[in-house]
Amino acid sequence: MDVNDLRAITTVISFVIFIGIMVWAFSKRNNKDFEEAARLPFDQD
Repeated sequence: MDVNDLRAITTVISFVIFIGIMVWAFSKRNNKDFEEAARLPFDQD
């Protein structure tokens, strides 16, 4: 295993993590929590 194999593995792992974050961020289950967090600055006096 040379450095190019490690770079390829790191790229694949990073891409999988990125896709996981995108799925989490756009899931319907988290929509209510994100809407509530988006309104926080306007709810404070």
